[in-house]
This record gives sequence, C-alpha cells and structure tokens, in this order.
Amino acid sequence: MGIDDYGGGPGAEQTGVMVVTTNDAPGYRVERVVGEVFGLTVRSRHLGSQIGAGLKSMIGGELRGLTKTLVQTRNQAMERLIEQARARGANAVLAMRFDVTEAADIGTEVCAYGTAVVLAPETGA
Repeated sequence: MGIDDYGGGPGAEQTGVMVVTTNDAPGYRVERVVGEVFGLTVRSRHLGSQIGAGLKSMIGGELRGLTKTLVQTRNQAMERLIEQARARGANAVLAMRFDVTEAADIGTEVCAYGTAVVLAPETGA
C-alpha cells in the first residue's frame, strides 16, 4: 500500500468546499455562518479482518487492513460532510473534527463534523 492509501479525502479543488481544522482560513473572511454539518458512517468488521488483527496483535506491528478500512471510513464521513455543506450553500467547513466510537460492539462509527460557512477572499487594504 502506498502513501495515497493512507491519505485524507479530496481537496477543495475537487469538491468546491474547503475543509479546515482551524477556526478561520487565512486570506478569507466569513461572510455567513450556515451552521453545524456532519457526515456519519458506521462500518462493521468482517470475520477475516478480526481474525487477522487478532493474530497480528499477538506478534505486534501495524494492522494494515484495519488501517486502510479506517482511512476509507473517515474519507466516506468527510465526503458526506462536504455533501451536506454544499447542499446547504456553504463553500467551506471550519473547525472540522472526527469523532470515532464503537457502535454496539459490531462496528465503528465515524463522524466528521464542523461549522459550515460561506467564505470570501479578503481584500487588501
């Protein structure tokens, strides 16, 4: 697996929505706050990955299959966050965070959330 298999979701160039973990975006000003948006997904674990993870945990090392699944899950949550922001008229999401929890011992819930806003470039003085 290459570095692209472990990377984040698409950038603003592909989606039209800038997503940042900061409370502001340098060079832009907030014109309007749209509100909270989130993208949620729940992934179940399949038996094969659990057996493999159990064996790997005995000898140590990275659980690559689970890592790749978690990256895919986070990217799906991000895609849903971006879809929701776009549908509500936003062009950016500020203060984006992930929340990851176990879902009833059958899977992992990943929620990407943040504040949808409309940004405009700052004009120089």
